[in-house]
Amino acid sequence: MSCCSTFCATTQRQFSPRLAARQLTRYRRKGPDPTTRMLRDLLIALNPTNSTLLDIGAGIGVLTCELLHAGFEHATAVDASSAYVACGREEAARRRLAASVDWVEGDIVDLAPRLPRADVVTLDRVVCCYPAYEPLLTAALDHASHVVGLSYPRDRWYVRGVMALENGLRRLRGGAFRTFVHSPASMIALLEVRGFRRVGRRTTVAWSVDVYAKSGSSPIAAP
Repeated sequence: MSCCSTFCATTQRQFSPRLAARQLTRYRRKGPDPTTRMLRDLLIALNPTNSTLLDIGAGIGVLTCELLHAGFEHATAVDASSAYVACGREEAARRRLAASVDWVEGDIVDLAPRLPRADVVTLDRVVCCYPAYEPLLTAALDHASHVVGLSYPRDRWYVRGVMALENGLRRLRGGAFRTFVHSPASMIALLEVRGFRRVGRRTTVAWSVDVYAKSGSSPIAAP
């Protein structure tokens, strides 16, 4: 599956082979970034042994690999950057996880009809990269049998200020990629109207990390 949308073309330029290689080196030296670590730990606390994962915006595969090592049975990792997908495949192979991951390059909204449902769907620092949160979250919710985990920027003046500065610099350099601070209240409302309730939250100065479980569904695994 390849990526042909405007979003994907912009993402390909932003998330380049050089950036992917730098992030992979950092991960191997220092482990997951704080938001990824928090999301991983919240999901592991649900005892997800033998569960399936759909990791949207998987990047170089950090969360995918971490959760497979924690007991997930199989993962589908989706990213719009071919460079990130290549690094993800490399890392999964290095850690002997290649047989447990299906890598898919493309825009999740375009690919949604062809992707499998999963016990757990994750979006780690992905919502902020997508111009409209609703189609992205809708695609995630359509594929989540039990749990959705996501991290996103907090709606604070200083977060908006930093993102505005970063977007301004990209504009001056001729780049089309932008980041967004979507309304947390609106995103939460969408999750709740689809029958998901929050079961875990962690925060940093700039980020919220939330895990939602589908009301009335069976636990991922017995505690």
